[in-house]
Amino acid sequence: MTRSELISKLAHENPNLTVKDIEKVVHIVFDEMVNALSAGHRVEFRGFGTFSVRSHPKTGKAVSVDARRTIHFKMGKELQGLLNPQK
Repeated sequence: MTRSELISKLAHENPNLTVKDIEKVVHIVFDEMVNALSAGHRVEFRGFGTFSVRSHPKTGKAVSVDARRTIHFKMGKELQGLLNPQK
């Protein structure tokens, strides 16, 4: 799902809101997520999952490549259950 698809879906499900207002909210949410992750904070959506920043290399030992930060996503239990239902 793209950002524009998300906005369209939210607009369809919330006809009382304008598309412009929905766009603003979606942009604010994503901007705040980026700001929090850039500052090294976690972003958690209960039931969906958690985004966090990890530094590489983890050991702290000197290596011949530059250290870098990556985004890590850990799936929430509800999402895990939907994707992998128990038999």
